This record gives sequence, C-alpha cells and structure tokens, in this order.
Amino acid sequence: MSKATLTFAVLLAIAFPLSLLAGRVWIDPAATPNAAIILAELRLPRSLLAVVVGAGLGSAGAAMQGYLRNPLADPGLFGIAPGAALGAVASFWFGYAASAWLLPLFALAGAAGAMALLALIAGRTGGIALFTLAGMMIASLAGALMSLAISLAPNAFAMSEIVTWLMGALTDRSWREVWIAAPPTLLGIACFRFARRDLDALILGDAAARSLGMRPGALQAWLIAGVGLTVGSGVAVAGIIGFVGLIVPHLVRPLTDRRPSQLIVPSALAGALLVLVADSVARVLPTVTELRLGIALSLIGAPFFLWLLLRMRKGLA
Repeated sequence: MSKATLTFAVLLAIAFPLSLLAGRVWIDPAATPNAAIILAELRLPRSLLAVVVGAGLGSAGAAMQGYLRNPLADPGLFGIAPGAALGAVASFWFGYAASAWLLPLFALAGAAGAMALLALIAGRTGGIALFTLAGMMIASLAGALMSLAISLAPNAFAMSEIVTWLMGALTDRSWREVWIAAPPTLLGIACFRFARRDLDALILGDAAARSLGMRPGALQAWLIAGVGLTVGSGVAVAGIIGFVGLIVPHLVRPLTDRRPSQLIVPSALAGALLVLVADSVARVLPTVTELRLGIALSLIGAPFFLWLLLRMRKGLA
C-alpha cells in the first residue's frame, strides 16, 4: 500500500463516523431518541453515497489527467457527465422522475448514449486531440439541449425540479441510490486499473508508448467505459457535482511518484473524503435551507482552479 493510499484511507476512516453524527441536529447515539433508525436509514446511506460518488469522480479525474497529460482536465470534458444530466433532465421533462427508479435509469441511459457517441466519433484510431474535441462537442450539445428543455419546460414545477436537481445534492437519498451507484463505480475504477500500464506509457509520448505496446483503441475503450460508469452513476444519483475530478489529483500527486497508475486508487479515496467532508459541512451550516453539495464544491473548486491557472502562468513566465 502506497503512502498516499494509506494517508487518505486513514483520513476517510476518521471522517466517516463523524459524518454519521453531523447535521443540523448532532446525534448522540446514547441519548438521541431513535438514534439507531436515524443512523441506519438516513445518515449511513447518505455518507456511503458520498463516498461512492466521490471515489468515482476522483478516480475519473486522475485517469483523464493522465490520458490527456493535462493537469486541468476534468471528467466533464468527455461529455459523459452532461450526457447523464441530459438523460435525467429528460425524465423530469416527460414526467417520469416521479418513479424512484426511472430518474437514475434515464441518467445512466444518457451516459451510455454519450459513451457510444464518443466512441463512434473518436473511432478506434482517433488521437487524443480528436477524442478531446469529440467530448467537448458532446458536452456542448448536451448543455444546449438541457437549456432548451428548461426553456420549454411543460410547467413551472418541472422547471424548478430540473434546476434544483442540476445543482447536485445528496439530500433525501436512501439505500436504493447506494445500490444503483456502487456497482458501476467499482466497475469503472476497475477499468481504470486495467488501463494503468498504457496510461504510464503515455508519459513518454505517443510514439514511445506505441513502441511499448500501448494500443490507443483499447486504452480509449477502457477510459470511455471507466468514465461512463463512474461519472454516469454519480450524476444519476446526485446530479452535477463539479471540480472533484480536478481538485483531487492535484492533492494526491505530491504524495506519489506522479505516475498515472499510482494516482487512481489514492484519488478515489481522496475524492471520497472530499465529497464526504463537503456534504457534512453543507449539513452543519446554519442556512435556511441546506446548501446544495454541487454549489459548495463549486465554491471550493473555482478558487482552486484560479490558483492553478495563476501558478501555471507564473511557471511559464
């Protein structure tokens, strides 16, 4: 076990039980009435879902930054997160979100559609530039279609539900969402692990990586599957939660030898920790209504992104 993996595993083990107690009303298991029911049915699934969603986004960010060799890459760049969001928006627009299972199924279908379109456009021999541009095109198209859906919402209630859901949150989530998100996330992280040797080879450049046996088509397939499963399942149960895939690899990288393969598991743990802590803080803040998790992480991520840009500019000067 690497130093980074051990560090974030220990921090996560400390933060998780504290997250079960945190909230507008702090729970004392020995004194709070019905504490066991509250913990088992409300707090525990929400905290587990934060861990699952954060692990998926963190590992996807590490894999993407390794593949694109760009420290500013984010999972949303592939267009899969916007595709999943578009699927969820469609379920609200057509009135299917009232069913507990149809909203996540629509979101997963949207992610699958974005994955298929990305693979079709990039092709088996498409380079990194084509792959990135295809992802940006899909993200732009999905964003435009979501804006169209909001502007043509059949009623004010549907519009409100769409906008609220897109902000991202773990409020009122249950064990159902945990079972929806956990298996795809674990499979997605496994896809990144299968691609780890090819990701490491890319550090030497495309030509050298090919000479070492890196297969671009296979690597793209693993990444499309991994990002689709991790990000798509996260969006399906929690909405849009940004900046995790951007922030986490930067926090983890100094603790590793900087090879992409060594970032994936620690980034999954660090992403889980970040989302868990952010969700706990959102619960504790004395606001009139609970701060949406997506907004909280954007308030953290935007200054962090600006700091990265300033640091890169200073390095180029």
